[in-house]
Amino acid sequence: MDYLPVFLNVTGRTALVVGGGETANRKVEFLRRADLAVRVVAPDLEPGLAEAVAAGDIDYCQERFREGHLDGWGVVVAATNDRPVNAAVAEAAQARGVPVNVVDDPELSTFIVPAVVDRSPLVIALGTGGRAPVLARLMRAKLEAFIPAAYGRLAELVGRFRDSVKDRFRDGVARRRFWEDVLDGPIAERVLRGDTVGGERDLAELLESGEEPSDRCEVALVGAGPGDPDLLTVKALRVMQRADVVVHDRLVSPELLDRVRRDAERVFVGKAAGRHSHSQQEINELLVGLARQGKRVLRLKGGDPFVFARGGEELAHLREAGVPFHVVPGVTAALGCAAYAGIPLTHRDHAHAAVLVTGHLRDGVLELPWEALVQPYQTVAVYMGLKGLPQLRDGLIARGLSEATPAALVEQGTTPDQRVIEAPLAELPDRVEAQGARPPCLVLIGEVVGLRGSLQWVGSSAAGSGARTSAFEIDL
Repeated sequence: MDYLPVFLNVTGRTALVVGGGETANRKVEFLRRADLAVRVVAPDLEPGLAEAVAAGDIDYCQERFREGHLDGWGVVVAATNDRPVNAAVAEAAQARGVPVNVVDDPELSTFIVPAVVDRSPLVIALGTGGRAPVLARLMRAKLEAFIPAAYGRLAELVGRFRDSVKDRFRDGVARRRFWEDVLDGPIAERVLRGDTVGGERDLAELLESGEEPSDRCEVALVGAGPGDPDLLTVKALRVMQRADVVVHDRLVSPELLDRVRRDAERVFVGKAAGRHSHSQQEINELLVGLARQGKRVLRLKGGDPFVFARGGEELAHLREAGVPFHVVPGVTAALGCAAYAGIPLTHRDHAHAAVLVTGHLRDGVLELPWEALVQPYQTVAVYMGLKGLPQLRDGLIARGLSEATPAALVEQGTTPDQRVIEAPLAELPDRVEAQGARPPCLVLIGEVVGLRGSLQWVGSSAAGSGARTSAFEIDL
């Protein structure tokens, strides 16, 4: 981060604004919302500022800026259209150790003013380090629509009971769980519907009852999707924010783990070909052990937990041990990678079915239902198919699939490092080896692959060129 995101206590502090135009007026309005006493220094004022002065809302000094104007002020904003003046304000403020913001000039500023979603006392600040203020405003607009004004009333209610809850629950974990139950339950729903009095009454009764927060020693089996963090479901994000400990595999990227609650314990149990940090039995026992410690356990798996991810085995073990669980599905690799590669799994003219199989080798041999994979008008999606790709090609061709069948390998699908290697089935293994593909990879075989040239929307590299594509470079 270029800027440390902090909230300053401005109670009893004052702000000086240099400039008298529309930009200065907007900054004055922002500062007054934080109950700062504001003085404006400028030779002239635009009408809005003049009205505020006449109403006694702000103080006004009708002069050009000089260093003495900074004496005694806690925060300074330079909002003139004259950069030398703004630079002089910034230099003088920094010499005095006074925080200064120069509007639209982060190089001269010691702090920047973020876009704000105000649901006081709940306040959300959005910043881009001065690089893209319009983007910050667009994000603010989305949050404004998403977060009801009633969340401010909910935050006020929590504030009124904060000390009482702290006295009742000395243990930090119990206290957090109490608030999670309140804020994700009927009390919060009542406040958000507008019944603050009823919500306060229910909260007081819950606290007086002496009831302990629910001990949800359960396991949530969550699909993290194929790689792009934005493909996480809303429910997955909610569960990730409530977990005490996350048990994750190799396909869960750091970007995805960043969405987990920051103080949650992280346990890596990843597997790669020939390298298992934990056996499946050890993982099963780990999940049970963590849950029996009273922890909310997040079992985070790449893709969907029920598609070649052994989620069913883990749940069977949890059920046998009597540990509660629930499942949050995720976008599986066949769906995500095919979509980001511009390859539809089904198509009215080319594919009436899609078959998902695993290319995992057992004792070095690829065992698949070959006859079912060479049927016309279908797409075959092969998970973990990189190592056995030559066997896959030979097995399909030996059973009648044309050597010219369009095929592609999607490497690091849906991520900024996505690469698609496309070739006729007979040539794909050699092309992939020549270009040094590395897992995770998904192999797609079928006539629909031939549509990629006109349907790809992520990146613009030529088929088989080896140029990496980005999930954030969209052809317009």
